[in-house]
Formats: sequence, structure tokens, C-alpha cells
Amino acid sequence: MDSLDKKIVNILMANGRITWSELAGILGLSSPAAADRVRRLEEQGVIKGYTALIDSESTGYSLAALVAVSLERPSHRQAFLTLVHGLPEIQECHHTAGDDDYILKIRCRGTRDLDRIISEELKGLPGIVRTRTTIILGTVKETPNVHLPYGDSIS
Repeated sequence: MDSLDKKIVNILMANGRITWSELAGILGLSSPAAADRVRRLEEQGVIKGYTALIDSESTGYSLAALVAVSLERPSHRQAFLTLVHGLPEIQECHHTAGDDDYILKIRCRGTRDLDRIISEELKGLPGIVRTRTTIILGTVKETPNVHLPYGDSIS
């Protein structure tokens, strides 16, 4: 990625609905040239997709929790990951080093919903040794953006 690619990515992270014309004007390129650069970033996998950012509180999904999961052995991993991909309440799943194997970010309607996910879905799966749950009381910072300074090129 060169500095222009980084600038494009930063602009799109701030406003994914920008038009080719607006983007081109900021970059000093023609609209087709700006569109071509964005398409190349998409093809390279730098830009993975586009989405609307939703306020979970206003949709009724006001409870967020982090759930640490420990598996009995690696042979249970595939069944666990299949379950994770099938549960829409799980927003994030991170494979971690340390005491736990995975950290999940779960967003749901309330404590009963969270109890169902943990007790029935997760703990109902063979190979789950332990879960530790932390309920999120408030969020100070949450962003899908990646910090990309325009400076030096990266490979």
C-alpha cells in the first residue's frame, strides 16, 4: 500500500458512502481512477466489505458481554467454531494465548438471552471446559477503524 491507498482507506473508514466523484476530488484523481484504486484494494483484500454501523441499544440489543472460553482439547475446536459462526449474537471471536482459548464478544437482549447462549449453546457443546463472563457496563471507545498514517509505504 502506498500513501494514496492509505488515504483512500482512511477516507472510506470515515465515510463508506462517499461517491466516486467526491473521493476523486479529495484525492486529485479522476472518478474512474479513484474507483479503480478502490477496486484494487478490494481485490487485494485490504477492503473486506462495507456495512452500516448500528446503535445496538436502539435495536433492543442492549447487553454486551465478553465471554472467555476454554476448550478441553484442540479436537473440539471445529465444532466450537461452527457453533460460533452459527450464533448471530456473537459479534467477535478471538483466538487467544494465555489462560483461555477464545474470547467472544456477545451482544444480546438481556441477561436471560445471555444465559441461554452461555448455558444452552456454549456449555451444551462437548469439549467446553470453562467459560468466564464479564458484562460490559459501558463502552468508552469502540471502532472498526484501523490506524493508517499516510507516511511510509508498507508491503
